[in-house]
Amino acid sequence: MKLELRKISIKDLKLGSEMKLQDGVLTIDPQAVIDELMEDVNVKNVKVDIARPGEKTRIIPVKDVIEPRVKIEGPGNGFAGVTADMEQLGSGKVNVLDGAAVVTIGDIVGFQEGVIDMWGEGARWTPFSTTYNIVVDIEPVEGLDPHTHERTVRLAGLRAAQVIGEAGRDGEPDKIEVYELGNIFEETAKYPDLPKVVYVEMLISQGLLHDGYVYGVNSQQFLPTLIHPNEELDGAVISGNCVAACDKITTYQHQNNSTILDLYAQHGKTINFLGVVLTPELTTLAGKFRTCDYTAKLCKGLGAEGVIVSEEGYGNPDSDLLMICKRLEDSGIKTVLITDECSGWGGDSQPLADTTPEAVAVVSTGNVSHVVNLPPADKVLGNDRAIATLAGGWEGCLEEDGTIKCELNAVIGSTSEIGYHYLSVEEY
Repeated sequence: MKLELRKISIKDLKLGSEMKLQDGVLTIDPQAVIDELMEDVNVKNVKVDIARPGEKTRIIPVKDVIEPRVKIEGPGNGFAGVTADMEQLGSGKVNVLDGAAVVTIGDIVGFQEGVIDMWGEGARWTPFSTTYNIVVDIEPVEGLDPHTHERTVRLAGLRAAQVIGEAGRDGEPDKIEVYELGNIFEETAKYPDLPKVVYVEMLISQGLLHDGYVYGVNSQQFLPTLIHPNEELDGAVISGNCVAACDKITTYQHQNNSTILDLYAQHGKTINFLGVVLTPELTTLAGKFRTCDYTAKLCKGLGAEGVIVSEEGYGNPDSDLLMICKRLEDSGIKTVLITDECSGWGGDSQPLADTTPEAVAVVSTGNVSHVVNLPPADKVLGNDRAIATLAGGWEGCLEEDGTIKCELNAVIGSTSEIGYHYLSVEEY
């Protein structure tokens, strides 16, 4: 399977009367986005604005971030099984508006959403302070049940990204990235002496506001599943997760899964990358035993010699992470875990809710409880009072002058457990 991501570098963003891309400047026609989203009878009102890197703009509460793209050759334009007909993703040519992002905000169902600051201290912690953001504020009609409300806002963001992505259909790429991987037998024949490695990606699967989707199917509804890495890079996996903002994997991060990209970079050099196993994170004990056992079985059946496991969320899913680790290590498969920590403001609390002696190789993506002070913004897109009900915020953390004191919990992507963030390790 071969996927060509043709990246068109976005150097600036502005509003105008037509949707177009010229010389790296992306012009957004707000009315075109509004007209598309208002076709949904569950949408009452839509507002569109922009936020550029370095501007003293705060975006809150953020539901999702999506990269605008358009498929110019091959199957599946859009999000197959969701905003487009069901087709097999992972091959063909895609024009990517590299550096642009659709950010959805507005009237949300729950309270666990996030903040993006485009400047200052907050910008240091989120990768979406460096993207040119098209901010879509969605107001659903009154009286929707929570599941319909959530679905309406989620799909509106995906549809907005699809409309905006069309602006790049005739664009010429500044760089082309090719991702190609044959079947397991072909790749093993090419690299018989390299260790066979599988990537296990855990997806939040815990009910309303706590779900990932694969080809439009809620991850609660399937057993651990092997997919080609190109499928995720091509939009097969999307976010319905609104838990702690710091480690929710946005749709944008699925489209640019940094663990997959790093494994691709080593494929044929130091490892033989066999593929991705998507594993639901369920809440019941029986569900955990089922998915963790099944995950280990898949990895063993593939002949994996090494497995990298990334988590989504913390607390309850920590047990799944460690159960998978134990099963793999007991089978003789070397296992590396990627997780963040909930270690308290001082960093001296127990970092995970569970542990096992087999977890000897763990990559930490940061402490979600670390406290940051975000200075007042010149412009707020959304409602900064929402910080009081975000995970990581509290009543009184928004000061009268607009300063926010909060945990990283509240900052989108700050401790991403697929490694898509700005944190790194320092040696002393």
